[in-house]
Amino acid sequence: MSDFVRAFAFILGTTLMYATPLIYTAIGGVYSENSGVINIGLEGMMYVGAFAGAAIAVVTGNSWIAFLGAGVVSGLFGLLHAVACIKFNANQTVSGIAINFLAPGIALFVSRRMFNGATMTPSVPLELKLPRPLNGMFNSLMETYPDNLLIESLSTIFNQYITVYIAFAVVFGTWYLLYKTRLGLRIRAVGEHPKAADTVGVNVYRIRYLCVSASGFLSGLGGAALSIAIVSNFRPGLISGQGYIALAAMIFGKWKPRTTMLACFLFGATKGLQFFLGGPMVGFEISADLLAMMPYMITIVVLLGFVGKAVAPAASGKPYEMDVR
Repeated sequence: MSDFVRAFAFILGTTLMYATPLIYTAIGGVYSENSGVINIGLEGMMYVGAFAGAAIAVVTGNSWIAFLGAGVVSGLFGLLHAVACIKFNANQTVSGIAINFLAPGIALFVSRRMFNGATMTPSVPLELKLPRPLNGMFNSLMETYPDNLLIESLSTIFNQYITVYIAFAVVFGTWYLLYKTRLGLRIRAVGEHPKAADTVGVNVYRIRYLCVSASGFLSGLGGAALSIAIVSNFRPGLISGQGYIALAAMIFGKWKPRTTMLACFLFGATKGLQFFLGGPMVGFEISADLLAMMPYMITIVVLLGFVGKAVAPAASGKPYEMDVR
């Protein structure tokens, strides 16, 4: 029984850890697509955010500046996507794909310039990583009750980096903004019926610029949550499709914050299972290549079984030209 509890706690704790970067990025997609702009570029924005977070942490020695700086840098790529799609009416899918090529290229170029030709940043020292706010409490409890299975399991699940708890706040804040505020009503109106929103005085362009830039900012936070909390550095294969998985989670979550978060937990659970099945608890060996495929296989299965049933905001992907009177 104790082995089962430990295994369950390990999988759940790993799920929370690895779902967090997806939550930031997928919620970024929720903002963009609810305003009517498709953002395929989440992968590239997440990538450049991961680099910016690690690089800024190494240079400044402050993980909070690095975390927010990653969001700002990635937000600039969101703004670039917004300019291309809103001002110049570029094809939104093509623009997003271009971001996915451009952002990693710039990140690797800057990395080589900053770190003597290396495409991998130095490791972020342990003391510079984003904190685990409950670490002290759980360490104290473990010392007081060293053989208590419940405390051990709760520590495994909830002794997380602060990025996990901020992600929950982002989801709640996004839900509240979209469904309980006037701004949220305007965002959803612009994504569904921009012409009608325009006729009642809503600035469609301003709303879309704001939301697409926000999607870049949150994607950057998602990348930084990987590079300066979970992994401790940036390397070329760090993101490796996480942005696309976040995009799938957004679609699976029907472009809504809370269901998108649950979809991210589903994909995060594949990481938990991947590490569990590849660890010593299982007792037999499973191919590392097969384990590495799990998140992407589940993503494909989910999309094949669900994407046709998902209905995006009506104006998503459609350029809007404001009437000039």
